[in-house]
Amino acid sequence: MITSIKNTFLLMALVIIFQGGIALLLALLVDYIRKGAQLYRVIFFFPMVISAAALGLIFNLLYLYPDGPLNVIMTSLGFDPVIWKGEGNAFAAIAIPTIWSNVGFYFVIYVMGINNIPTDVMEAAQIDGAVGFKKTRYLTIPLLYNVLTTTLILMITGALRVFDMAWILLPNGQPGGSTYLTGTYMYQMTFINRNVDYGATIAVFIVILGILLSQLTNKVFKPKDY
Repeated sequence: MITSIKNTFLLMALVIIFQGGIALLLALLVDYIRKGAQLYRVIFFFPMVISAAALGLIFNLLYLYPDGPLNVIMTSLGFDPVIWKGEGNAFAAIAIPTIWSNVGFYFVIYVMGINNIPTDVMEAAQIDGAVGFKKTRYLTIPLLYNVLTTTLILMITGALRVFDMAWILLPNGQPGGSTYLTGTYMYQMTFINRNVDYGATIAVFIVILGILLSQLTNKVFKPKDY
């Protein structure tokens, strides 16, 4: 249980930093694109139309040792093949597809937030010399504060309920139970070990932890009125 909690918090941190960071960066870049912006939105959102189970199966094929696509690329570049789901790499094998799969979701939320910024505010800022990076730093990001707070809560609660992709990639917390998350450990206890009482307790713990973290986030990052 301790291992699953540590892994979940580590995944939560990676999701907030990389998933949120990449989504925000892509949204800001698309905001500057005048031609083909719609195409980029479709491309970035594409992972969201694939189920987590299907993505897990796709990455299972990518991680195959030694003849999977990733190892073939590494071998062609002169590197040794990597046991992606082995000791030391297993957690990264879960974190990478988990982060990539939901970037599109937060990307769309950030794009909508940027589009909802009043145009007269943007025009006034440009007249005052806020263009390029200055516009992003002093106008766009501050006006996205409430959106960023909302997505932060979604990322925290989302990390607590990660299950399907992690279970397909590394069932039973392989290797050696080192990659258990709270969701996969709950499933292991309830349906594999048939310890329903313990599994139910973990489920309640996940709910309580999600509520506490959400409330804490709301208190630390209080919504602002503009």
